[in-house]
Amino acid sequence: MKIEVYSPTIRRREMDAVLTAMVEDKIGPGEQARFLIQTARERIKFDFSLALRSPAIALHLALQALNLERGQGVAVSALSPFYYERVLRDLGLVPLYCDVPSATACLNRETVEKALASRPDGLDARCVVLHHTLGYLSDAASIAELGLPVIEDCSQSYGTYIQQSNAENSPSETSAGTSPPTENSASTGSVIAVGTNGVFTILGLEERDMLTSGGGALLYAHNRRDASVLRSLENLPAEYGLPDMNAALAVVQFREASKNILKRREIARLYTQSALRTRHQRFVHSDLEYNNYAFPLVLSQGVKDVKSYAKKKDIAVENAFENTLVGCGVVPPEQCPEAYSLSLRTVLFPLYPRLRIADAERIAKLILTLP
Repeated sequence: MKIEVYSPTIRRREMDAVLTAMVEDKIGPGEQARFLIQTARERIKFDFSLALRSPAIALHLALQALNLERGQGVAVSALSPFYYERVLRDLGLVPLYCDVPSATACLNRETVEKALASRPDGLDARCVVLHHTLGYLSDAASIAELGLPVIEDCSQSYGTYIQQSNAENSPSETSAGTSPPTENSASTGSVIAVGTNGVFTILGLEERDMLTSGGGALLYAHNRRDASVLRSLENLPAEYGLPDMNAALAVVQFREASKNILKRREIARLYTQSALRTRHQRFVHSDLEYNNYAFPLVLSQGVKDVKSYAKKKDIAVENAFENTLVGCGVVPPEQCPEAYSLSLRTVLFPLYPRLRIADAERIAKLILTLP
């Protein structure tokens, strides 16, 4: 049986929660959606959140809440999801594509500054949307220092933490090999949790996001000032809200997240041992407690041979950035050459909590013997 790259982690508890919601009199946006916000708030510590039907709606509302005017620019990574382009164009905003360092695949202050410096004459850049690619965190704090409001997209990075460069942190709090931080660890001062630097934060709940409700997103703000802006959008039409069936599934996903992240870490450790013995490269993010959203490798050669080899072993391998702005041909290769190069050479291997250990060992062997 073929091992697919992605598989949503839907177990008995998630199914039971959805079935319970289905037999209620109301399955549209309602009590379960409110309970989801409460559950997420306990873990993420935001001030206010909206539960919405899609990340596209969340991005649209976040940009709208910043009162951007038509014709103004929004800086985005060339490796952001393809739907960003449609949302920006629908609002009359101009995307300003930023390249990424080849070693990390994530925006940093230098790449954003370079894009801002080379923007067309007369284009007024007013916002940065940070998509934390493949679960790795962009340098949001440094980018925020540029003075532009930041919207963070943490759809793939829930459960990833970056260590603070704080002399007060003890070695036991930040050393490698310890158990992953809890979802409330941001309050201890040892790590920075997901989405704490943006004015607004998007947490997608789509099929391939770190947490899934089968579709949907949370849009939240951490501080009271920014939360007041979102509260002004609270009375949205019901068609914008997350249905209770989806919300019920997401509640269980939040509760099971820590256990699932530990399972991902175990599988990734096995793969890494194999990858280190090949000529292919991993992305470098040494300061992260990574959620192991995916297992990417930057190949030393083209993708075609690796895909063909994996297919013979009944293991799926996918282009990591196929559905990104650059991967879909929206961004000219010469404008973001590093992102374009990565889109041609980076592949993902199956990694998800439901993966059997025997299958994980098969994939580790495949990685070890890649052409």
